[in-house]
Amino acid sequence: MGKDDFNIMSDVKIIEDLKAQLLCIIGEFFRLLTKGSTVAQEAILECISGAIIIIYLLADKLGYSHTAVDETMQKKLKLGIIEEDYIEKEGKNLSRLYNHLKDRN
Repeated sequence: MGKDDFNIMSDVKIIEDLKAQLLCIIGEFFRLLTKGSTVAQEAILECISGAIIIIYLLADKLGYSHTAVDETMQKKLKLGIIEEDYIEKEGKNLSRLYNHLKDRN
């Protein structure tokens, strides 16, 4: 087995592990949402931030840069803002996230 074969196998293993971690985090997130207590607030934030980290890592392993992910999110958010998505209509959530991403750069 060559070095490239080993790297591919290692990447596949990492991708599968990240996918499993993401599923676990999402399951834990849904479980915490049912509790509804203030005690769970920190754990909910941990799940959200963990899921975002895993998504960025998956994107990287699949060949997408963090910048490409951010730019694509900005495009999608801008489209939702222009098309007046119901989430945008309700509380300008898309605009706030779009501005957050834009200000980060």
